[in-house]
Amino acid sequence: MAKNKTTETNESIVDFIDAFVEDETKKKDAFELVKIMQEVSHFEPKMWGPSIIGFGSYHYKYASGHEGDAPLVAFSPRKAAISLYVYTAPEDRDELLAKLGKHKSSKGCIYVKKLADIDVDVLKNMIAISLENLKKLYPSN
Repeated sequence: MAKNKTTETNESIVDFIDAFVEDETKKKDAFELVKIMQEVSHFEPKMWGPSIIGFGSYHYKYASGHEGDAPLVAFSPRKAAISLYVYTAPEDRDELLAKLGKHKSSKGCIYVKKLADIDVDVLKNMIAISLENLKKLYPSN
């Protein structure tokens, strides 16, 4: 079975943000997201793969047999947008996203251009919900 690319590393999040996030607003937002996610999750930030900053972790195993570890909540300050990795149950997702502010979303990610475009309190609530949901789905973690 293939090895997961997104695994926890010991790389410095500060060095990553300083070296790879060129836009000053995005850089400031990245450091603010570190504070927000750390405050809500109570976990220290860790690099996951080359470009994801994650908080906490859980071990998953799918019916297919594929298994691995992933951060409970995370983000990546990518060039086009900041990718937010928070898990909300499908029945809550649309309502929460409607309150979040200016964003785009896919099945697994929420994309924001800058923190000023969203309601940070709604994001904090989504982070808390994500932590609660994943701890219920993966109770052995």
